[in-house]
Amino acid sequence: MENKKVFILLPDGIGLRNFAFTNFHKLGLEKEYDITFWNNTQFELSKLGIKEVIIKNAKAHPITDLLKTAQTHIELSHSIKKSKDKVYNSYRFPLSRRDIKASVKSAMIKALILWNNSQKGLKNIRAAIAKNERKTKLYFDCFETLQKEKPAMIFCTNQRIMLAVAPILAAQDLGIPTATFIFSWDNLPKGTKILETDFYFVWSEHMKSELLNYYPHISEEQIKITGTTQFEPHFQENLLVSKEAFLKDHKLDTTKKYICYSGDDITTSPNDPIYLADLAKAIVILNEKGANLAIIFRRCPVDFSNRFDEVLAEFKAIITSINPKWEKKGNSWHSILPTKEDLVLQVNTIFHSELVVNLGSSMVFDYATFAKPCGFINYDVPNIDYPNWSVKKIYNFIHFRSMPSKDSVFWINSPDEMQQIVEKMLSNDAAKVVENAQKWFEKINQHPPEKASERIWNAIDEICKK
Repeated sequence: MENKKVFILLPDGIGLRNFAFTNFHKLGLEKEYDITFWNNTQFELSKLGIKEVIIKNAKAHPITDLLKTAQTHIELSHSIKKSKDKVYNSYRFPLSRRDIKASVKSAMIKALILWNNSQKGLKNIRAAIAKNERKTKLYFDCFETLQKEKPAMIFCTNQRIMLAVAPILAAQDLGIPTATFIFSWDNLPKGTKILETDFYFVWSEHMKSELLNYYPHISEEQIKITGTTQFEPHFQENLLVSKEAFLKDHKLDTTKKYICYSGDDITTSPNDPIYLADLAKAIVILNEKGANLAIIFRRCPVDFSNRFDEVLAEFKAIITSINPKWEKKGNSWHSILPTKEDLVLQVNTIFHSELVVNLGSSMVFDYATFAKPCGFINYDVPNIDYPNWSVKKIYNFIHFRSMPSKDSVFWINSPDEMQQIVEKMLSNDAAKVVENAQKWFEKINQHPPEKASERIWNAIDEICKK
């Protein structure tokens, strides 16, 4: 009898939104799969009627963090050498010397980099990670769980989390096929992949080429092009509420047209409050000319700071903040978890706003699915706390080079241009830019985007039957 038990490994909360809250789970059940989420998050999936096995007290080997950091630095150095492009240096996090312990740790990482700065060295580091993780309690607990549950396959929702290494190794040691999903469009150039699985699920042909380029030990046969489930909710009409209901729920003015400002985290865009204020000033001027506009501010889901308070207070007549419905379960970044309610909120925010303005986020694709334009902030402002930060660094990142046309977004190159650009985005001038954005989206994510879950299950089916 065919084994149709599949374990979906959730090493952190990132996979919740894409795989627990979308139609992915429902479709798998319809295909008669026995689905269990192997859950290392603080979110109780059983409350949603989803079967789960909880991973308790997960801890990686203390050396794994050092090895992973060294691996990342070596991979970035190899990318520089191979491409003769120093942009990869911008992905490095500086090694800490804040105290004696951190200094010793940094010295050990530097030594590992020095001794292993070759393809053979990278192979040795991967072997050392596996050797150490096989010594952990987490590995033995996972081994025991898999012996008991006997799944046909393990599918991990995130390729970069250290706590996923031991479960994957336990599966491989038991002869259970493993796969991981590359969860974001910008991940591969950064050297974030720590998992070594039997198969890799990627968004597109473009991402497949990246994976083969950065990880030459991976073969084409190991890669499955599926697209990502994160855009599927945009095609579910049952998630949409009426404009009247949306405006009423969020105390919005029924006479106004709303544009969205989508925030980034403070590291990506420390000047976001200034950019939001610049947009608000432009809206004030446009309204004085007869427009009837206002702003919905959607902050980055992991940004619980008060850095926008002054701007929101100053422009309370113009800006309404609709906060993402994420839950803060602890103090770390990984303990801030999405909810199913926020998935509905995001879809309706997009559907009931005219356009989005932000600094270089993938929201350009979210809005492209609704044939709506995106404006990218493209100017610097003085910031004494972040003197070396610049938009030039952001837009020089590798993933922006996938843009087939620079006119896939509206570029806002100064505060003085804000008013004019917003007017263009609201006019017929937006049609060609939106068309270019949709072509970019087709390059980044396998189309049709609403069929990603189906393609993932087809790939899982193929692997399970081997």
